Amino acid sequence: MHADQEVNGYQQARRMPRALVVLFAGASGLSVANVYYAQPLLDALAADFSISHAAVGGVITFTQIGCALALLLLVPLGDQIDRRRLVLIQLVALFAALLGVSLARSSAALMFGMLMVGLLGTAMTQGLIAYAATAAAPAERGRVVGATQSGVVIGLLSARVLAGVVADLASWRGVYFVSALLMLVLGLMLLRALPVQAAPARRLSYGQLMLSMITLLRQERVLQIRGVIALLMFAAFSVFWSALVLPLSAPPYSLSHTAIGAFGLVGVVGALGAARAGHWADQGFGQRTSGLALMLLLVSWLPLSLVSHSLWWLILGIIALDLGGQAIHVTNQSMLFNTQVQAHSRLVGCYMLFYSVGSGLGAIASTAAYAAFGWQGVCLLGAGMSGVALAFWAWTVRLMPHSARPCAGLVQPCRETG
Repeated sequence: MHADQEVNGYQQARRMPRALVVLFAGASGLSVANVYYAQPLLDALAADFSISHAAVGGVITFTQIGCALALLLLVPLGDQIDRRRLVLIQLVALFAALLGVSLARSSAALMFGMLMVGLLGTAMTQGLIAYAATAAAPAERGRVVGATQSGVVIGLLSARVLAGVVADLASWRGVYFVSALLMLVLGLMLLRALPVQAAPARRLSYGQLMLSMITLLRQERVLQIRGVIALLMFAAFSVFWSALVLPLSAPPYSLSHTAIGAFGLVGVVGALGAARAGHWADQGFGQRTSGLALMLLLVSWLPLSLVSHSLWWLILGIIALDLGGQAIHVTNQSMLFNTQVQAHSRLVGCYMLFYSVGSGLGAIASTAAYAAFGWQGVCLLGAGMSGVALAFWAWTVRLMPHSARPCAGLVQPCRETG
């Protein structure tokens, strides 16, 4: 695939080449991994920069601030600037930020570098998802978005393990240096393979672009409904992952942080399975997929509550939790991308704000629930959030507009009425 081929070419007649789908997924995974490399490296960073263990969490805080700023300030630019050029510019800037972190000699330089890594890594990741959705034909958009989202999940789940391996071999600085080199290689691949995007029919000023996001949040019913479902689902996710270290690090298991982090890799199974949800959304089964996935999310808390009996219950619960959650996430995005084609980047930015709020609320509620009621309290909290999400979905099925369904406007009739 060469740069002179237009995105519209895919939408007229043929499926996106498998190699390009794999590239979108791989690039998204490598981009988002940069945001999570620091988590298993905090001890090394604290020792190298003489930061107390109480304050070294600021490294993660600065990274997450960068993520939030990216959703508000950079991701929407994809609806105004040629996405191919924007992605390549951001990739070069991300390379510089990663190199800066690897060479940082003061805590101030480290924090600034982490802010930029969070900003650019998130902008790259969400920009590539919107790019893939725009490049795909309407009838295959869910499949392409699902594959790309699987790359994101695998990237963020693998980041902690990869960071630990590279750090053991070449120190924490080697992690960011190697990642910077990977961004250069990725840039060369994207330069050759990314299709050219047709120019926007109407160019907005930056101020108008920002204000239009408020309009989308106020008027786009699909964004409102699927955003609330995402908020509740990601809150449930955060409840689990934020508190998991507490029972596993205590007797009778007393597992190391490395062993606890390895449980995240179990979620790869769920991520790969959830990619199929995009294909079902393409066929008009998005609502049915949502209902089944939300029920699976609710049921997953039963095996998770049995962690004190066996770690096999924990593994089963993680697979169910990630499979249900990622299926919902993929279906949400598939529905969003079938509303306003000219606003894909802004829709991604707005939608991920729901994710950020849900994750933050879940993390706060999780530790409070554990302190008051132990692991069973955490599981009841997560099940409660999952149940509310399921009830909200059931209530809003009939409120979803026809335009959210991928079959709308195509020869193939819709199979669902909601």
